[in-house]
Formats: sequence, C-alpha cells, structure tokens
Amino acid sequence: MKDLTEGNITDAVIKAIDKTKDPRAKEVMSSLIRHMHAFAKEVRLTHAEWEAAIEFLYDTGQITGPTRNEFVLTSDTLGISSLVDIINSNPDGGTEASVLGPFYIAGSKMVEIGTNLIGDSEGEPTVVSGTVRTLGGDPIEGALIDLWQTAANGLYENQDPEQPENNLRCRMLTNKDGYYQFSTIKPVSYKVPTDGPVGRMLDLQGRHAWRPSHLHFKVSAEGHRNVITEVFDEADDYINEDAVFGVRESLAIPYKQVASEEEASKYGVPSPFYRVEFDFELEAL
Repeated sequence: MKDLTEGNITDAVIKAIDKTKDPRAKEVMSSLIRHMHAFAKEVRLTHAEWEAAIEFLYDTGQITGPTRNEFVLTSDTLGISSLVDIINSNPDGGTEASVLGPFYIAGSKMVEIGTNLIGDSEGEPTVVSGTVRTLGGDPIEGALIDLWQTAANGLYENQDPEQPENNLRCRMLTNKDGYYQFSTIKPVSYKVPTDGPVGRMLDLQGRHAWRPSHLHFKVSAEGHRNVITEVFDEADDYINEDAVFGVRESLAIPYKQVASEEEASKYGVPSPFYRVEFDFELEAL
C-alpha cells in the first residue's frame, strides 16, 4: 500500500492479519493493533519516546532469566497481572487469585504435613495451616500446595546466593481432610527489584517499590481449576500501597501472635510465634 496515512494505517495493518487462522488470536491481535495505534496517536508519540520504549523492552529481555522474569514484574507493576486475575476470577466464589510474581520456581522440594521450613533462617516463627475445599465445602485430599516466600532480608532464595537451595519453598499434599500445615518465618515487607528497567520506570513515575508482607501459594488438584494467590498480613504498613496491586480484601488476614509455650511446643517452634490460618476453595472444571 503506497497511500498510507495516519487515518488509514491502522486498518491496513489489521487487514494484513486477516488470514490469521485462529479466531481468538485474530480478535486479540486486531484489538491490540487498534489500541496501540490509538495510544500513539493520542500522545503524539515521538521518535525519542518510541526508541526509549524499545530500549526498555530490550533491557527487560536482557535481565530476564530462569530465576527472574522482568517481563512479569513489568506486568505486575502496571497492574496488568492483577487485572487479568480479576477478569478471570470466578463470580460464583472460590479463593481470589493474586500475582504469581517474578520469583516462582517450579518443582520445589516435596515435604510432609507439619514440616518445619525455618532451618537456619532468621525471623519470627510462624505456623501456617488450613484446608483445601471445593466450592461446596468438601475437603480435597491430595491437593498440591506450592509455597514460596522471602527470607527476613526481603529476598527470595533465587535472589540471594547466601540462602540454601529451596529455602522457604516447598510443596506438600493435603490429607484426607484437605488439611495442610507447616512452620516458617513471618514474611516481611520488601521492595521489588529496582536495579533494572522496572526500577527506572517506577522512579520516572515517582512511585515506591514496596510490597506488603505475604506468602505465595499455588494450589492445584485434579478436576479443579488451579489458583495462584498470596496471603497478606492485614496489619502491614504497605497493605494499601502494594507496588504490584496484588492485595485483595479476602487475602488480607490477621497474623495472630501466640504467647503460649504449650501451643508452641505442639508445633516445635519457640514462643511467642505467629499463627496464620487460611482455607482455599477450588472451582471444579
């Protein structure tokens, strides 16, 4: 096409993908083209700004690897990850989803119910337990709980070479009552990584990089829809200022401090310790 103008280039690009075989792919790409072109027109995008965007994407690719995904962090800090979670949430109920984050690692160690993950980790001892149920309230035996969290220094194991492999990560199966339980340390508030392009973007936007303390969970069971979510300390200073917009009201719960030495001895942790109870509800496929 030789007669391209600002007024007709969008239609020309959409026409170029007209033979896309997958209807959904065609729908998504057509909409993406329309919105990106409309954005460029609305802000009157300059060459310098376009080049800055390309450099941002290049740098994001350069820093992304098996243990850190800067593309996911970009999506998180722009609220896209949470928006997709909200759009795809089950209107009939079930545990609300929250962001996966850039530090998930598949295949962490399998442990038994009641495992103590603390090891040599510093921090306040915390016992976490609950059940996995159907939307109807029936317990799900053999549901897979996948957990990961930061250490007391605010770093995940795959960020910190000083931490042992699989530190504060595990997978476990629920029992016949759908029950899970483990001991760990109380998660802390931390900053998302700011040494890459996302950090530059947050600085440009005048934003902080803090996340409220949380435990990451991925819960799956045969015949049910997986849920990826986070469990937050409702008293955290950043509970209303999450840099990645992951907090949901149903996911912000009390981390209750328990002073009883008798209770602590039941779980093999020192007193005082924190108690966290959270149940998951999974939607049937």
